[in-house]
Amino acid sequence: MELSSSLLLRLLIFWMIISGQPWQMVGVKLGINYGQIANNLPSPAHVAHLLQSLNINRVKLYDADPNVLSAFVNSNIEFIIGIGNENIQNMRDSSKALAWLQQNVQPYISQTRITCITVGNEILSGNDTVLMSNLLPAMQSVYEALVSLKLDKQVTVSTAHSFFILGSSYPPSAGSFRQDLIQYIQPILNFHSQTNSPFLINAYPFFAYKEDPNSVSLEYVLFQPNAGVTDPNTNLNYDNMLYAQIDSVYSAIKAIGFTDIDVRISETGWPSQGDTDEPGATPENAALYNGNLLQRIAMNQGTPMKPSVPINVYVFALFNEDLKPGPTSERNYGLFYPDGTPVYNVGFQRYLSIYSSSPKLMVMSGLNLIILVVIATLLPDILQS
Repeated sequence: MELSSSLLLRLLIFWMIISGQPWQMVGVKLGINYGQIANNLPSPAHVAHLLQSLNINRVKLYDADPNVLSAFVNSNIEFIIGIGNENIQNMRDSSKALAWLQQNVQPYISQTRITCITVGNEILSGNDTVLMSNLLPAMQSVYEALVSLKLDKQVTVSTAHSFFILGSSYPPSAGSFRQDLIQYIQPILNFHSQTNSPFLINAYPFFAYKEDPNSVSLEYVLFQPNAGVTDPNTNLNYDNMLYAQIDSVYSAIKAIGFTDIDVRISETGWPSQGDTDEPGATPENAALYNGNLLQRIAMNQGTPMKPSVPINVYVFALFNEDLKPGPTSERNYGLFYPDGTPVYNVGFQRYLSIYSSSPKLMVMSGLNLIILVVIATLLPDILQS
């Protein structure tokens, strides 16, 4: 087939015009946290259209909202669903764990891709020792219920930890867990090793910058060009704090005897607004942090300690949530306002209004697919010409 490269260029330009999406965003495995502590959020059906239009293919919930799971039927989007801290004691009871799965997983899993259940959120960084003691038995009970339903090959069980469970994170090679938490963490790691489930950590370089803006380089935490920090023990250079945090978790896990556990970032993000004592919380910095992070994800980049293992990240968060307690920053981590407009630009040029009708979305997706198929078909002949 005789076809000039200029025609390929025209096809590419045409595709990008109708889709409004940068080429490099295709196929990126981006995760997003979909929190709902707000009274002004769009319907789950509109959210499903939004995420599909943006090619976001992994979503983390903090519950198992049936309205959300129903809205994402046949969407091919992977879900992490959550069991709240208030339900952990109940989950120790195997019959209650089984009943929870029968109500919240079984009715949806054939059409909505549920791949992980988090049992609690940031429990070990709190001060409720009863809750801490109940965590692992609850995780085990949920896993055993999955086994009984023959769903354990499809769905893993984990829990999301705060980065503050680490006692030391610098240098990354010397990362270690808090000594008072080892009694809880070691058996949890053994559970992960036995069930081949991920260790989830919420990591926010913003917190480090907020605490000490005079000593922590803004360029370093925002993935901007900088000299980086070299680990004196390994001579590995880190050009951003998030990668250093991830590797410090790997080191902490290794320090207590485990080398086969996958570390994933269940939350990370940057607020676009904050209080006067929250330096750096601006739309510009949030756009830099999340935009640069998306580029790293698109590159399938690993950390210096694990260069062949692409980072696995869930960005916090999809929407600003107006009912979240705490400082102003807590209500301003969203990539989008509840009305569907971007808070700032991080490269989601293919954004479609969440209030668009589904037929329009389907037409746009269909056109994209046609153009991609045409390009893929013609490319070998073009390269040979």
